[in-house]
Amino acid sequence: MTETDDKKPLNFHQMELDDRILKGIAKLGWLCPTLIQEKAIPLLLEGKDVLVRARTGSGKTAAFSIPIIQQILTRKVEAKEQETTVIVLAPSRDLCLQTAKVMEALTIKCGRLVRCVDLSAKVDKAALKHMLAERPDVVVSTPAKLLAQLQEGTLNVKDSLKTLIVDEADLMFSFGFESDLKAVLDFMPSVHQSVLASATLEKDVLELKKIILHNPVILKLEEPEIAPASQLAHFHILAEEVDKAAVLYTLVKLQLVKGKSIIFVDSIDRCYKLKLFLEQFSIRSCVLNSELPAKIRCHTVSQFNQGLYDIIVASDELHVLDPAVKEKKGQNKKKMLKQIAKQKESEAGVARGIDFQFVSNVINFDFPKDINSYIHRAGRTARGNNTGSVLSFVSVAEKDMMDSVEDHLKSGYEQSETVMKSYQFKMEEVEPFRYRARDAWRAVTKISIREARIKEIKTEMFNSEKLKSFFEENPRDLQALRHDRTLHTVKIQEHLGDVPEYIVPDSLKHVTALTTKRKKGYVPRKRPAASDKSNNPLMVEGIDYGKQKRV
Repeated sequence: MTETDDKKPLNFHQMELDDRILKGIAKLGWLCPTLIQEKAIPLLLEGKDVLVRARTGSGKTAAFSIPIIQQILTRKVEAKEQETTVIVLAPSRDLCLQTAKVMEALTIKCGRLVRCVDLSAKVDKAALKHMLAERPDVVVSTPAKLLAQLQEGTLNVKDSLKTLIVDEADLMFSFGFESDLKAVLDFMPSVHQSVLASATLEKDVLELKKIILHNPVILKLEEPEIAPASQLAHFHILAEEVDKAAVLYTLVKLQLVKGKSIIFVDSIDRCYKLKLFLEQFSIRSCVLNSELPAKIRCHTVSQFNQGLYDIIVASDELHVLDPAVKEKKGQNKKKMLKQIAKQKESEAGVARGIDFQFVSNVINFDFPKDINSYIHRAGRTARGNNTGSVLSFVSVAEKDMMDSVEDHLKSGYEQSETVMKSYQFKMEEVEPFRYRARDAWRAVTKISIREARIKEIKTEMFNSEKLKSFFEENPRDLQALRHDRTLHTVKIQEHLGDVPEYIVPDSLKHVTALTTKRKKGYVPRKRPAASDKSNNPLMVEGIDYGKQKRV
């Protein structure tokens, strides 16, 4: 059956949830449920099988986490022994860790009453065996990790499992988990509640639905792939390589970009090139690097969500091998396919599912290669009930793809006017910024990028492994560990960190709050005052940058 009932919107406190869960929700700052949460939570509380289809950032993780915690608390009242009653499957370690953290946050007021174990985490085998022996209420895992524990007999849910959840179901088959997933089902009881959560309803998901679900409710919400135009604004700037860097430097340094931002590029090397470029102007940022352990990546996102830093440079196309390419001579085909699956897992880390919170801006420094990539990047902002904006830098070579995205957005928003509005930027008015940016961009060489990658990997691996036990005993020191520190593989010129007042366009002096260092007796060159608004170098269709809400 398909859910089509239009009921009066419910709030969290109207869903008959335990007070401890409501306190956890309040601590997370969730004021009201998203559409998918409002529809799914009551159905899951009733014990129905549900197929949830909703766009990225709609709140699917909380939509299934809240009701299963409520069910666990209800069962605890009459339970005679501790049992594992819920299994959550996700296609990557990043998503598993994220789900476990959501569970932990929602049960913060439940004490030790609800326990959750993440099998995907790198934990000593003996320690993992001990954790499973305690029969945690919830087990979060990838299919392969779960199957290994079921086959070894360290986990037995044949008689205790009540609910099975498969998150990001559309990625399970593409990651090569088809056989593992089917094998896992043999260890499950014949009767249990099942939930499939997915951003799409492709052929593989429908096949999985036949295997797992029984007479399910299908929640296919009639909503756009991304947030509506009233919630998410789209802008673009036509610029080539060096001009992209100059525009970004100008927007960030003059504080015209407000709030937290994710800057997307098309490779890991480009991530480091942009970080090293910004570093020369004393602009701190961190790279979301797929080469680092999942725990470090999630820690980076966690600190970003907490507001420790405002800029993340990320890539969602991370050197994924093409299966159609002929394997090299002597290369094991099975090994090659595993490598592809592993790299796809890394690729999905940023583009899909990772829970970035309160992101104001997504900046496409490199325009995405296809429409889906644009949709998933844009999904990092305007999540839930929040607002946001997407600003894309577009070169001549990328113009055709931008036109394709524009046509797709028009059909999605069902409107004829332009969706990706032009963000006019008169480079001649900020020529000193362009001059500085050109030299700084050229200073970032391939050698400095390679050295930066090696340096960060060594440092983070040391932090992750050598200091693991120390951080377990001293969690406050872990919070102090930052990922936006400077790499110093490019020569830093101290004066570039300041912006002299004389290079700031007159039209922007009233919207910037810059501190400048001047030599004693220095007198800046005066610039003629702007006579009218039309000469403003930073205008978007007649709107002054300083009056815009966000980018």
